[in-house]
Amino acid sequence: MLIRELYEKGIKYSEFLEKADQKYRREFEKCYEDIKLSEKTLERIEKIAKKVRVLVFAEPWCPDCIVSLPVLVKITEINGLIDFTILPREGYEDFLENYKYEGKPRIPTFIFMNEEFEELGAFVEIPQMLKDIYARGYQPDIIVARRDYRQGKYAEVIAGDFLEIIEGSKRTEDGEG
Repeated sequence: MLIRELYEKGIKYSEFLEKADQKYRREFEKCYEDIKLSEKTLERIEKIAKKVRVLVFAEPWCPDCIVSLPVLVKITEINGLIDFTILPREGYEDFLENYKYEGKPRIPTFIFMNEEFEELGAFVEIPQMLKDIYARGYQPDIIVARRDYRQGKYAEVIAGDFLEIIEGSKRTEDGEG
């Protein structure tokens, strides 16, 4: 299936939340309310002058989705040129084979595209900063970073990774370009 067809098949965030259990809906709402972005990041978001489409693969029960999806919601509210739809992971595993972290398709997966549905890059599961911490393998740092991330303390970092992809300074998930 073409990426455009997948995007058009996706649902809006409001429908995604409506389908979620109340417990998870509250977690998404709390993460959204707690997002604080710097002035520099807000300016970067406002300066985007091209249409950006994002296809998101997410599930309401996923803790990584709970912290990262609200960041995209905030970005789209700041800049109306950015739009996204959401699909579940289930049923799209074959498509997600192209977007792996540690050898497996993961959620959330955010695929950023231009207006013509040409891929700009992807964000898979967690921000690059956390992947770097994990790669160093020092367990105390990993435990603290994961806890802070799941508490929503990395909104600025997530937004930064999203913006790098949109702005073209990060062409692919692993930085190759």
